[in-house]
Amino acid sequence: MDKYIAFDVGGTRVKHAVLLKDGTFLEKSDYPTDKSTLESFVTDMLLVIKSYQKEHEITGIAISMPGFIDVETGYSETAGAITVLNGKNLKEIVEENCSIPTEMENDGNCVALAEKFNGNASHCNSFVCITIGTGIGGGLYLNNKIHHGYTFRGGEIGYMVTLGDQPGQQTWNENGATSSLINSYKAYKGINPSEPVEGFDVFAEAEYNPEVSDIVEKWLERTSYGILNLVATLNPEKVLIGGGISGREDLINRIEDKLEKIKWWHFIKVPINVCKHKNDAGMLGALHHFLAKNQQEIKV
Repeated sequence: MDKYIAFDVGGTRVKHAVLLKDGTFLEKSDYPTDKSTLESFVTDMLLVIKSYQKEHEITGIAISMPGFIDVETGYSETAGAITVLNGKNLKEIVEENCSIPTEMENDGNCVALAEKFNGNASHCNSFVCITIGTGIGGGLYLNNKIHHGYTFRGGEIGYMVTLGDQPGQQTWNENGATSSLINSYKAYKGINPSEPVEGFDVFAEAEYNPEVSDIVEKWLERTSYGILNLVATLNPEKVLIGGGISGREDLINRIEDKLEKIKWWHFIKVPINVCKHKNDAGMLGALHHFLAKNQQEIKV
């Protein structure tokens, strides 16, 4: 029975697991991301791999991480917050140390692959995944494959210019991410920027505070603009939304309400839903990518 190690590299933590080909998790855990040096980052990853090898015979290693990732070679031109991987090839580093076939894919693309694998887009040929968090991430699955773009920048939808109402809020990353909602709330409340606040806290106060409600409504409006632009450009079968804020039961209905107020939406309208997979999406998508790259049968 083939077993695979999957990593989901984030700016704060690295999630990892041993999975079967059908996406079954045998065990999983995580550890803090050490971004101080390339050596320390690689050492932590190799320790996990060697630990798993003591209990399992590993067939392959699949890695999801941020940045512009060349899925053919494993070279990362940039790697998001993990700057020690800028201009490096983690695939080659892992294979040289472990002699196990390794594949890599961008984290936004992995979310889309997870939904295609066994999520809410398993029967779709073309769909868009949008992850709303610290920034806006995306995965474009078009005509039965991920759209990587000419230089592996396809799906970098956070760079889209959408309508912001504050200086420095021109891109979707700056005005549509959960972090931008929280920053607007902090500015209104006079809260120290370093003070921890969750998106759910903002939504909760919006239920009784009209001014906070206005902040949320404007944020939802900007989110709807980004979705409209993507749908108008790509004409997907559906749009899936992920990220922590997608756990709100009313989020999709409220976004749809904003879209319905845009007269052009009625010409291009498609279903909008949440992503099925939450914290496991990156690992599942990385596994899907590994299996496809190695032309192995994907069982679901």
